[in-house]
Amino acid sequence: MYTVLIADDETIIRRGIKKIVNWEQLGYKIIAEASDGEETLSCLVKFNPDIVLMDIKMPLMDGLDVIQSARACNYKGKIIILSGFSDFAYAQKAIRYDVKFYLNKPINEEELEAALLSLSKELNEEAIHKITVNHYREKAKISILRDLINGSADVSKINLTDLNMTANLYQVVIYEKYSFNIADISYNFSELLRVTNQDSNSYESVTVDDNEVIILKGEFAINQFNRFLEKFEYDLKPQKGSPLDTLFIAYGRIITTIAELRTSYLDAFQLLQRRFFCAQNQHTIGYQTMAELNHDTLELNNEIIMEYFNMLVNFIQSHNRNLWVETLHDLEKKLNLCEDTIADIKLFLSDLFIQIKDKISNLYVVSKIPFPTNTQIINFITTRNYLYEIITFFTEQFEIIMNSIGGSSSDSIIDSVIFYIQHNYMENLKLESIACLFGYNSCYLGKIFHEKTGESFNYYVDYIRIQNSIKLLKQDNMKVYEIAEKVGYRSVEYFYTKFKRYTNLTPTEFRKQQLPV
Repeated sequence: MYTVLIADDETIIRRGIKKIVNWEQLGYKIIAEASDGEETLSCLVKFNPDIVLMDIKMPLMDGLDVIQSARACNYKGKIIILSGFSDFAYAQKAIRYDVKFYLNKPINEEELEAALLSLSKELNEEAIHKITVNHYREKAKISILRDLINGSADVSKINLTDLNMTANLYQVVIYEKYSFNIADISYNFSELLRVTNQDSNSYESVTVDDNEVIILKGEFAINQFNRFLEKFEYDLKPQKGSPLDTLFIAYGRIITTIAELRTSYLDAFQLLQRRFFCAQNQHTIGYQTMAELNHDTLELNNEIIMEYFNMLVNFIQSHNRNLWVETLHDLEKKLNLCEDTIADIKLFLSDLFIQIKDKISNLYVVSKIPFPTNTQIINFITTRNYLYEIITFFTEQFEIIMNSIGGSSSDSIIDSVIFYIQHNYMENLKLESIACLFGYNSCYLGKIFHEKTGESFNYYVDYIRIQNSIKLLKQDNMKVYEIAEKVGYRSVEYFYTKFKRYTNLTPTEFRKQQLPV
């Protein structure tokens, strides 16, 4: 229904107007009344009714002054003037302010109804036109955004204000919902960022090459995204099997001009292709990772296979879990920088494992090690979506081999975990990823770790980090934030919190105490 404001200084006339026609049947709803000019103007600004019926002579402000002020405030509604006398000059002025009808009092029911039907038709046509214009405008906008992302747009010919794309900062995000259960797709990006995105003020959404692309606009939206990332990856990790657990996000660098949009998109697109290398339960990958990809890369060949084959076979036979775990970890990091295709990497790993299997089988014939067949090995490795799944498979199989040819106790496992923490505390250590590396369920590993050490896994990791940070603080050649990063803390504020928990001092206070008096 269209909305109506009735403005007249006489109460009896306002009552009569409300009863003279069947407003609901005509498609209207009276939402407010006003008894003077100032109140009328206030109602027009506040309620923005589709139609106002207004007496020309009212206290405080007359009708024309109200109309003039309302139009200056960008009021676009339809106006019907009510007057107790005919005044051609008044009518002429009213027409200049786009007054649609000038009705004399007493109001004729048929005249009012005819005016309302005419305005209803006009409003309907405008609504249809607006929908059509907005539809084609949105299609044109999406087309321009795609051209900007693809690098084929002439930025000098684009009116960013018309596109609602004026901002001081931009960032491209690509997200995948990789669940095949349609019930899981129960959220949108606005909900994730906790923004309304009214009129696309916070971000734009467009599909490019079957990828869901988000263009964040402005400092507020980018800050909200960073807060979401921090909670999503560190504070409130999604529960297994929940809708958020099916989400994967890749994001490009922050840029300052719309002309750089393709650069940020290419960052995100390249990172999206590297989902295979992500850690267990990792749902995001960002442009900060790009620097790591510029390091020396591993070239997969038979020489590399033999290098890792010899190391791993020797470490397994010597029951040196620490070293074969380190070797697998080293291999995983190098594969992460490899320029070969994922299919080639899987082939390389299949070949490596089968050669290890054949060697151990020949050396320990009587041990009857329950190896999978070569076909099973190849099928398993080639169908994995993530590298960590294949490394976990290697770990589990190596444990089986060691148990078959000698075995190990839970104590030696914990010793190996402690050894690993002491040499990798600067990494993003999580119990889940460590458990996978050692071929254990994370809950069980956490339990036996606590039984052996008397501390939780996270407490021990923080303890090792703080002990190493103390050594660095005593050297006085690094800044506190550099030390925080060096020992594995992404946030310097979080480092301060942990350091004080363990030492009752902040890092700065501790360093001052070390200075000679």
